[in-house]
Amino acid sequence: MARSKKTGNGTVASSPSPSRSPQSEDIPTGPLSIIVPPEEREPVKVNNANLTELKNACDDAVKRYLSRPDLFNQIFVHTDVRLGLGWAGVFVAAGTAFYGYKVDFEQSKPVVWAGLGIYCLLTLLQTLYAYLIEGDTVFLGKRKTFSKRIVTERISLESRTVPTKSTSPPAYELNVAYVRSASNGKSLLAKGRTRTCKEYNAFFDEQGTMDQEKFERYVGELVEQAMEGKTT
Repeated sequence: MARSKKTGNGTVASSPSPSRSPQSEDIPTGPLSIIVPPEEREPVKVNNANLTELKNACDDAVKRYLSRPDLFNQIFVHTDVRLGLGWAGVFVAAGTAFYGYKVDFEQSKPVVWAGLGIYCLLTLLQTLYAYLIEGDTVFLGKRKTFSKRIVTERISLESRTVPTKSTSPPAYELNVAYVRSASNGKSLLAKGRTRTCKEYNAFFDEQGTMDQEKFERYVGELVEQAMEGKTT
């Protein structure tokens, strides 16, 4: 609201009062705003020489950190699809084996070959889905909030290990894609995509113990930059 003051010649002048930008008011609560009590963290210790363990520890920390109450609800669509294809293959294999056991060998050949073909196809689809669609995705999340209207947020994080180089140790690369919309996705409010990379030894000491607070700050800053609509 503007303030008014009387000038020397009797006219009234107004001066704008400081206010927050509408965009900053519309940004929902970010992960850095919700503090994690130290007593809620369980120690994480891995083998420093095993890059797979280092990456898995970081991926698990990302999921725990972003799926806390008041943040994002984790979406398990990729896991569900892979499990569905896997279980379908198990049932096909079991059914084919049972049929082959109960029916005469020569008579059961067409069904057994068909079952084998379906099993191989399901296994191939599961592999292709994991490689081409799921890829490096480590977290999918969604959140709905109400700020004058229903706002829907979707977030996706991908991670990978950057191999050792002559000048630097192995690093953890994290990519964030974020979309905030209203009116069932018809009104785009913000869209951000951020990326950063940091060496594993920044988060793990010589004994392999993870500095979870430092890692959470690293993830939280990257996510909040994306929530602000930044692209890095």
